[in-house]
Amino acid sequence: MQVRLQKILSGAGVASRRAAEQLMREGRVSVNGQTVLDPGVKADPEQDDVRVDGRRVKAQQARYILLNKPKGFVTTRSDPQRRPTVLALLEGVREYVYPVGRLDYDSEGLLLLTNDGDLAARLTHPRHEVARVYEARVRGIPDERTIERLARGVIIDDRRTAPAEVRLVRELQEGKYDIGVLELMIREGRNRQVRKMCEAVGHPVFALRRTRIGPLSDPKLPTGAWRDLTPREVASLQRVATSLDAAREPIPVQSPAQPTRAARPPRRASGFGQQTKHRRGANAVGKPAHKRKVR
Repeated sequence: MQVRLQKILSGAGVASRRAAEQLMREGRVSVNGQTVLDPGVKADPEQDDVRVDGRRVKAQQARYILLNKPKGFVTTRSDPQRRPTVLALLEGVREYVYPVGRLDYDSEGLLLLTNDGDLAARLTHPRHEVARVYEARVRGIPDERTIERLARGVIIDDRRTAPAEVRLVRELQEGKYDIGVLELMIREGRNRQVRKMCEAVGHPVFALRRTRIGPLSDPKLPTGAWRDLTPREVASLQRVATSLDAAREPIPVQSPAQPTRAARPPRRASGFGQQTKHRRGANAVGKPAHKRKVR
């Protein structure tokens, strides 16, 4: 069955459909040995030889993995600096999965990996991403005013952050330092956002952990361990993605209705002394409409 190449690549977990189009424009996709540049080209995934960067693309079963990432790993499939990637933690996983979103090299916590390109693209849409919860240990104890600033939004990278939910959950002391433990829920995916937000209000982060991704959480998952999502968790992610799609749909603009002229009320028979009002600015006064001649 002939289908668009974007769908084949997305179903194989190579990339989202939009990213697949970019791969084609870069000349990295071929069908039966011929480089494909046109996003409208179709192929048969069962019969045709589809390749990306020379690697054969094969349809595979969708897989959804939740990883508790430790510090010291990058959330990419490869790293030019040769740092270890999160794929090194997925022992036994043969599917072509990739991280959904980012988690800093120095941060730890939950990370979703999948080969479902469509779902990944919907969950990380730049206009409206799924909510994520972080636990940040910061220098000093933020007061109520500081927490309100974080919640309203602060300027980082010359742009204000979107409103967030922030609360102080614990106060600790390590040596001579006071430590505040903040819980932040954000819906943006800007680079090192939580760290930059806290630094902007004078409380730099020295430890950051992600505890929730949308409906997904697992406080019992050990650091460095992973597991497959349950069918119920996959369904909950699909529902979140569907709700985000609905929220992003533009509101249809209706053309303004043509004004209709109101029917003129029947003219009343005039009598002696009857008056009608004519508007003259703010202070309208009555004036005789006409006078009957008296013979």
